[in-house]
Amino acid sequence: MNKDLESTMKFEGISEDKISVSDALNYVNEALLEKGYNPINQIIGYILSGDSSYVTSYKNARSIIKKFERDELLEEILTYYLNRK
Repeated sequence: MNKDLESTMKFEGISEDKISVSDALNYVNEALLEKGYNPINQIIGYILSGDSSYVTSYKNARSIIKKFERDELLEEILTYYLNRK
């Protein structure tokens, strides 16, 4: 028997406890893209309504974005936009 099949493998995903707002937004963006959604529309819908169903649960994206207050997400987005000019 193959020795690799006898041992348990551990998957190390994204560490939700230590993720920054910026990293969370990037992660959610990628998850939404992979599922075929328009990330801008979906994230705006979530920020405006607070309804987490705008964000896919794929790759735990919904749980990750809900770790932050919506005003924190908006602050990160505005700070990035205003500082890039």
